[in-house]
Amino acid sequence: MNVKKDNPLLLSIDAPLPLFDKITANDVLPALDHILQKQRESLQTLTAQEKPNWQTLIEPLEAMDEELSRVWGPVSHLNAVCDSDDLRKVYQEGVQKTSAWFTELAQNEALYAGLKYVESHQSDLLNHEQKALLKQSIRDFKLSGAELTGDAKKRFKEIRLRLSELSTSFEQHVLDATRAFTLSIHNEDDLAGLPDSAREAAAQRAKEANQEGWLFTLDIPSYLPMMQYSEKSELREKMYRAYCTRATSEDLDNSPVIDELLALRQEIAALLGFEHYGDYSIATKMASSSTEITTFLRELAAKSRSMAKREVDELRSFAKEHLGIDDLQAWDVPFASEKLRMHTYAISQEELKPYFPEANVVSGMFALVEKMYGINIRQADAPVWHEHAKYFEVSDSANKKIAAFYLDPYARAHKRGGAWMDDCVVRWQKPNGDLQLPVAYLVCNFDAPIADKPALWTHNEVMTLFHEFGHGLHHMLTEVNVRGVSGINGVPWDAVELPSQFMENFCWEREVLDLFAKHYETDAAIPDDLFKRMTAAKNFQAGMQMLRQIEFSLFDFLLHSECQPNSNTSVQDVLDMVREEVTVLIPPTFNKFQNSFSHIFAGGYAAGYYSYKWAEVLSADAYAAFEEEGIANAATASRFRQNILAIGGSKDIMDGFVAFRGRKPNVDALLKHSGITSA
Repeated sequence: MNVKKDNPLLLSIDAPLPLFDKITANDVLPALDHILQKQRESLQTLTAQEKPNWQTLIEPLEAMDEELSRVWGPVSHLNAVCDSDDLRKVYQEGVQKTSAWFTELAQNEALYAGLKYVESHQSDLLNHEQKALLKQSIRDFKLSGAELTGDAKKRFKEIRLRLSELSTSFEQHVLDATRAFTLSIHNEDDLAGLPDSAREAAAQRAKEANQEGWLFTLDIPSYLPMMQYSEKSELREKMYRAYCTRATSEDLDNSPVIDELLALRQEIAALLGFEHYGDYSIATKMASSSTEITTFLRELAAKSRSMAKREVDELRSFAKEHLGIDDLQAWDVPFASEKLRMHTYAISQEELKPYFPEANVVSGMFALVEKMYGINIRQADAPVWHEHAKYFEVSDSANKKIAAFYLDPYARAHKRGGAWMDDCVVRWQKPNGDLQLPVAYLVCNFDAPIADKPALWTHNEVMTLFHEFGHGLHHMLTEVNVRGVSGINGVPWDAVELPSQFMENFCWEREVLDLFAKHYETDAAIPDDLFKRMTAAKNFQAGMQMLRQIEFSLFDFLLHSECQPNSNTSVQDVLDMVREEVTVLIPPTFNKFQNSFSHIFAGGYAAGYYSYKWAEVLSADAYAAFEEEGIANAATASRFRQNILAIGGSKDIMDGFVAFRGRKPNVDALLKHSGITSA
C-alpha cells in the first residue's frame, strides 16, 4: 500500500498532539487504509494464541485502539469544526471503513474467545481497572453481535454499517439546512428591539459575506437574540419556521433517515434478544429497566406540571396585557418571556453581557478549578485547526504536567452547532511503562470579538462553558491507567453528565462570579442590585424548562421502545402523545424538531436523552455537599475528585457517589435548585 512517510496523520500516532497545521483531506484515506490493514494483520496474530493473557492480548488491543484513535480522531474532529466539501467526501468514506472495522472486530469469534479465556484463567491476577475493562469488553462484544452466527451475524454487520451512514447523513442534512437559510435585513427599522450586540454581530456577518446591511442565520448566537428581542413578529415567525423545519424538505429531508434508523435499531435489538432498542440501550447504563426510566421522567413531570401551568398562564396574561398579543404563538414565546423576565426582575442576558468578557470568564473559571483541585492551567503552543483555537496545559501543585486541552469558543461557518467536549488523547499506561497524559477538545459556538470590542458572553453561555469544562475535568483528572476505562471511557451514559452539570452551579455563586464577572470597560464587579436580580430570576420559567427536557427525554425513550417498525404509530404520533401528556405549550403542527434532533439520531443519546435529567439529579445532590461544606471547599473538592472525577469507568459510579455523599442521591436537591414546587 502506497502511503507517504510524511503523512501527518500517521506521524500524529507518535507525536504528543495531532499535527493540525499539516493535515489535509488528501491525507485521510491513505493513512486510514494503512492503519486498518496494519490492524487486521495484528489481529490475526493476536487471535492465533492458544493461551492468551492480559499482556499478550488486551494490552496489544489497547495499543491498536490508540493507534486508530490517533489517526481517525483528528479527522472526526476536523469534520465537526472545519467542514469542507473535500473533507466531507473522504470523511463519509472513512466512516464506512471504520464502521466496517469496528463491526468486524466486535464479531471476531476468536478474539471473543480469547477475552473469555483471559477472564476465566487470569481474572484473579488482574487489578480492579483491568477487571473493569475486561468485563465491559465482554459485555460490549455481546452487544455487538459476537455470539450471533450465520445470516444473523452477517445481517448485524450490514446494519451497523448502514447506521453509521445514516447518522452521518442526518447530521450533514442538519448542517446544510442550517447553512441554507439566511435573513438579510437592509432597513434599520426591522432591527427594532434588538440590542446593540446583536446588531453589531449581524453587521459583521453581513460584511464577512460581502453583503450590505445585517445578516442573521440559524446558528444560536444569531437566532436566539432575534427570537428574544425582535419587535417584528413577522421576522420572529420567519426565523422560527425556518429553525423548526430544518432538514424537512427535498434532498435534506431527514424523515426517511429517521424511519430507517429506528427500524434498523429495532432490528439490532431483536437480533440480540432484546424486546426493543430501549432495553438494548439500558444494558450499558446506570438505570436498571425501561420502567425505571419512564417512571422517573413521569414523576418528575408530575412534580413540575402545576408550576409550569402557572408559568404559562402568567405568560399569556402578560403578553395580552402588556404586549397586545391576544393569541400567543410559538414564535412569540421567547419574546414575551424575555419581556416578562424584564418586567418581573428587570434583568436580561444583554444587561449581563458586559460583565462577562471572554478573557475574564476563561481566566476566572481556571482560577476556580485551580483553587478547588490544586492544579495550574497555562496557555501553551501547539498546532491548531483554526486561529481562534487555543491550547492549554494543566499541571499539579508540584508543577508537573498532568493533562492538556484545546478551547475553540466561537461560532463560524463550516462548524457544527452546539457545544461539546471530546477526547483527543486518553490517559494510558503504555506497555513500555510510559504514562500518556490526557488531552481534551472543548468546543463552543459563542459570538466572537467585534472590531475592538472583546467577545462578550451571556450568563447562559458562561454556564455552557462551565458545563463543557466539567466534562473536560472528568477526562483530564482521571487517575486510571487502563485506556478503555480512563477518563470518560466506560462511564455509564446516564452518569457522564454528572461532572458537567455539577460545574454549572458555580455560575450562580457570588464568590465565584467575583473571580471573573468584571465590566469589560470599567473592570467593575457586578453590582449587588444586578446580582440580586440575576439570582432572583434564576428559576424563571423553571417548570416550563423542566417539562421541555422531559418532553425530549420521554419522546426519545418511547420512540425507541414503543414505536415499532411497520406499526400504525408514526414518529409524529409518539411526539404528539408525549406532548399531550407532559407539554403545557404545544408547538404548531409544522414544527418538526425531530428532524434536527441530532442528539438521538446522529449522536450517542439514542434511548438515552433522559441521561441529562438523570445526571442532573446526581449533580444537584453532589453540589449540595458544597453548599453544606463551603463553596470551592478544597477538602470537599478533593473528595469529589477522588470519588467521581478520578475513577473513570473503573468503578461503579453509584458506589463513587455514595462514597462522596455518604448516601444515594435523591431528587429533592434538583427540585430545590430549580425552585420547583408542586403546590
